[in-house]
Amino acid sequence: MTLLDDEFLGGTGGTHAVVEPATGETLGHVGVATPDDVAKAAETAAKAQRDWARRKPAERAAVLRRAGELWETHAAEVQEWIVREAGSTRPKAGIETEMAAGICFEAAALPTHPLGEVLSTGEPRWSLARRGPAGVVSVISPFNFPLILAIRSVAPALALGNAVLLKPDLRTAVSGGVSILRVFEAAGLPEGLLHLLPGDAAVGAAVVDAPEVSVVSFTGSTAAGRKVGEAAARSLKRVHLELGGNNALVVLPGADVAKAASAGAFGSFLHQGQICMTTGRHLVHESQVDAYVEALAGKARRLPVGNPATGDVALGPIIDDRQLAHVTDVVDRSVAAGARVLAGGKPDAPFYPPTVLFGLDDTTPAWREEIFGPVAPVRAYRDLDEAARLVNDSEYGLSVGILGDVGTAMTLADQVRSGKVHINEQTVGDEPTAPFGGVGDSGNGSRFGGAQANIEAFTETQWLTVRAEIAGYPF
Repeated sequence: MTLLDDEFLGGTGGTHAVVEPATGETLGHVGVATPDDVAKAAETAAKAQRDWARRKPAERAAVLRRAGELWETHAAEVQEWIVREAGSTRPKAGIETEMAAGICFEAAALPTHPLGEVLSTGEPRWSLARRGPAGVVSVISPFNFPLILAIRSVAPALALGNAVLLKPDLRTAVSGGVSILRVFEAAGLPEGLLHLLPGDAAVGAAVVDAPEVSVVSFTGSTAAGRKVGEAAARSLKRVHLELGGNNALVVLPGADVAKAASAGAFGSFLHQGQICMTTGRHLVHESQVDAYVEALAGKARRLPVGNPATGDVALGPIIDDRQLAHVTDVVDRSVAAGARVLAGGKPDAPFYPPTVLFGLDDTTPAWREEIFGPVAPVRAYRDLDEAARLVNDSEYGLSVGILGDVGTAMTLADQVRSGKVHINEQTVGDEPTAPFGGVGDSGNGSRFGGAQANIEAFTETQWLTVRAEIAGYPF
């Protein structure tokens, strides 16, 4: 049994070509939704959700467990689409399917998780807080980790009794949309609960504005997230924004330079740097910075770049011409401002080589901006206070890695503003059980992952009181 093929029709907005970024080849076509399709889907979802919420917890859990098993069964098939459609290396595609299965298995525990608490009260009654489904949840997901960044909201939302409208990025609508729809269909999810709505910005606006939608889960750029947040606020809807990052990796004095450079290379070059958690700033103590940049540049020069579908490469293509032009522009402006290129620095469309920049300051574009490409800007620092200042001197606050002595790292960790801090690891990391999110321009403080964060994200709280008999009143 195959899960996917090369034609995925649906929606009344025509079709969109699924293009392999490494070659420009058309892999198939996917149906495109319109705002009218969204309106119909939202209405259908709201009706289906009421019955789904009344189902026994064991019934919902069974669907999620079966979905997890299907991700394992069809892992190779889905991975091939992630490689070709998203330009991912095979190991990265394997991470996606493994995480998808794990997320569904974790979500399967949510229906039977405690969903309330007994409150103290000064009245002769019971006072309870209980949680129930939010209703219809809209999920808007990006291209870079198309499966993980969609399923991490879809699975817990469904498990907790909601219906879902899923709008994936059109560039990865198969691996980030069709695959999810097919898995849940095969897992026995009742009809009408999950709607796939690939489309343009108008479709994105529609899945936010639909009156049936109670919660919006958005992952993407900070600029787009601001627009989504503004639109949701006008409708008084809860919105969870997981946005960009310019993440710092701090190499402490005395750290193993070879291991630190390996961590730094992985953090900056994994998936061509097209990850919100990518290591975008390398801060190295002045006593070791020369050795570090030499080691990092050496690794960058040796990493193979090419088509991950046909070769054993470390980096694949940039997702499209627009993003390639952006990466090129940031590097070129940084060089014009005085930065030195120690490795890479020149595009070979559709690829951009692993690039190491040195000789930057606070105003260098590659230091200040989110690049979303395989670029590692490196600077020296003098002491821990300066390291903390440099880490925090950013509008973003998503992830920080600290390499070296654990006691010193703990001291620094207490001084940085970030949604995640990883000691003796680089900045890219996620687990189905871990609350994921950022602060500042990296998000609005909401989290995905783990029972507590997911229940908070996709349910509403109701206060319930119970008396033994009708209360007396003075009227």
